[in-house]
Amino acid sequence: MARKRKGDKPKESMPNAFIEGAGTVVQEKITETLEKNYMPYAMSVIISRALPEIDGFKPSHRKLLYTMYKMGLLNGARTKSANVVGQTMRLNPHGDAAIYETMVRLSRGNETLLHPYVDSKGNFGKQYSRNMAYAASRYTEVKLDKICNELFCDIDKDTVEFVPNYDNTMMEPSLLPATFPSVLVNANVGIAVSMASSVCPFNLAEVCETCIAILKNPEHDIISTLKGPDFPGGGFILHDEDELKKIYRTGRGTVKIRSKYNYDKEYNCIEVTQIPYSTTVEAIIDKITEHVKSGKIREISYIRDETDKNGLKIAIDLKRGTDPDKLMQKLFRLTPLQDNYSCNFNILIGGVPRVMGVGEILNEWIAFRNECIKRRVYFDLNKKKDKLHLLLGLQKILLDIDKAIKIVRETEEENEVVSNLMIGFGIDEIQAEYVAEIKLRHLNREYILNRLNDIESLKKDIAEMEDILKNPKKIKNIIISELKDVIKKYQKPRNTMFFYKSDIEEEDINEETPDYPVNLFLSESGYFKKITNQSLRMSGENKLKEGDKMVCHIETTNRAELLFFTDKCQVYKSKASAFDDTKASLLGDFVPAKLSFDEDEALKYMVSTTDYEGFMLFFFANGKAAKVPVKAYETKTNRKKLAKAYSDKALLKSIMFIKDDCNILLKTSAEKALIFNTALLTPKSSRDTVGIQAITLRGKAELVSAEAAPEDAEEKLKKYIAKKIPAAGSSTKELMDYNQLML
Repeated sequence: MARKRKGDKPKESMPNAFIEGAGTVVQEKITETLEKNYMPYAMSVIISRALPEIDGFKPSHRKLLYTMYKMGLLNGARTKSANVVGQTMRLNPHGDAAIYETMVRLSRGNETLLHPYVDSKGNFGKQYSRNMAYAASRYTEVKLDKICNELFCDIDKDTVEFVPNYDNTMMEPSLLPATFPSVLVNANVGIAVSMASSVCPFNLAEVCETCIAILKNPEHDIISTLKGPDFPGGGFILHDEDELKKIYRTGRGTVKIRSKYNYDKEYNCIEVTQIPYSTTVEAIIDKITEHVKSGKIREISYIRDETDKNGLKIAIDLKRGTDPDKLMQKLFRLTPLQDNYSCNFNILIGGVPRVMGVGEILNEWIAFRNECIKRRVYFDLNKKKDKLHLLLGLQKILLDIDKAIKIVRETEEENEVVSNLMIGFGIDEIQAEYVAEIKLRHLNREYILNRLNDIESLKKDIAEMEDILKNPKKIKNIIISELKDVIKKYQKPRNTMFFYKSDIEEEDINEETPDYPVNLFLSESGYFKKITNQSLRMSGENKLKEGDKMVCHIETTNRAELLFFTDKCQVYKSKASAFDDTKASLLGDFVPAKLSFDEDEALKYMVSTTDYEGFMLFFFANGKAAKVPVKAYETKTNRKKLAKAYSDKALLKSIMFIKDDCNILLKTSAEKALIFNTALLTPKSSRDTVGIQAITLRGKAELVSAEAAPEDAEEKLKKYIAKKIPAAGSSTKELMDYNQLML
């Protein structure tokens, strides 16, 4: 037992051990935190995970395929997928589920790629179905597809850089030396941090032919050889030349894809056999079912999924008398049977993400392939130079074979054989080592002469390789030759055909919009209600916010189009059918929010029309009035907002819609009034016309209001009626007496 020594301090008085700074809250700028913690993560996702590189692969794809290559699966028999997944974890530590899912998308069975890289056996699911799940890796078998010969061609000849794997136990290629532009042949989609990539697939033969044409002529018109994207699922794409040129030039744009179908007259059934690449069978069926239940589509009696081993099929049974082509036009518009594929050609070039057009991508690939060929030729050149060097040493032995044998026989110690041969024949150590290793049975003149015959061919090959390295044109010819071989071996007919704008039938949208009488109400603060006649009869008073009041009530139909004029000289267009039926006891829809008005923009007036007949009247503070046909607000496209709905040169005081000409009563701040007929206003087709002077103003007077004149104005208010405009108007005293009398 330890004894307490003299001078020891009491135990409780000894200071506690602590870590300096532990528990201390230190303020740090958010920008510094992002830079230290978030930016490294973001860069890792962008560079090492989500975006494809110029060889057409993300790191996960490349690690998997290279593992299969090292396993001998390029020419060997298939092996269980689980074996490949396990081996790939030496390069890709993200887990077996992620690796196997990557393999599934690369497989022939999944039908995701135009040219699959994995030859598969077993159930690998289908790209076009979210419910057809792939089997576990222990049940399926894989090997590399034949086209992978083009990915790994000469990879062992130092054609690409090799880097250490995550634990520095083996090396892996940073890129694959693909002999064709695989980056454009197979689809590749990735979402990184703050950026994404979506590369649509193109036909292999068309891509290679385009690349050859660019090699021969850098100014080649790409669209003449690259007709358009080619999707594994087939279907049809809209041949919009302007949009395709934009995609080829900028790398961004949208491709419209529609399904392929045929009509079975015997069973009155539409059979959809190819669908857009960007959707699934289940998504299409769900959307059609939703529209059938809502009443938007009434021509369909039943829909079912008949997809089987023979391929995709959606069967749509039609009601009697239905036109199948017209129904399909409606389905194309309402469902994913026609869908868009958004292109965003964002590719890593030297570790830097770049959005490029097709021409730029092909030029980058040509530069990459050019470097691969140079490295391959340089590798072969060094090998041949080494071999020539050995044979030149062997050539000197030919002068006196007996002397070589004598030197070897008379050398007492083995480690002196090489040095004695070097002295005896004037050769270097490498040559002497080679001579010393020749078998005794080969030390005859015939063998040596046969070996020496290779010297001339080696010298010729070396000269040719050196010429290739000096001559860029010869490297281009090699690339062209390789591309032609790829076309010959792997070309396929196009899966995706084209449809044209002339094939699109314009439908009357009103056909599927239910038509029934409605009452439209608008409050002063901008609340809108659409109430059916039956609901209105059963309702009490309209509910309003405190201080609000109803300023508009229109009886029309559900197919009416609505124009909402605002105080910012804009008009927002909508349809009555776009608003839900409601009750008087509810507040209704707030129009500025529903139609996404600009900030601080307020609603001033609402117009309902079914035929765009009639006129809009605008009255300004300067006494001017403008008459604009409602037709001026009609558009062929579904534009939601029109600018310059009326003039902004003077303050707007009143808006009015009239079907036919009528009398209008104007009042000014100078207590003057005027009644005139709108026939005196000449209609102007330009919406923002400043109008013409209706009432003459003096001094600082301005127009205060404009409203429909009383029906008996001609008898009671003759003095206010003007036969022509502008007119000065008369005092409002008699008008005030008239108003009191009417009350």
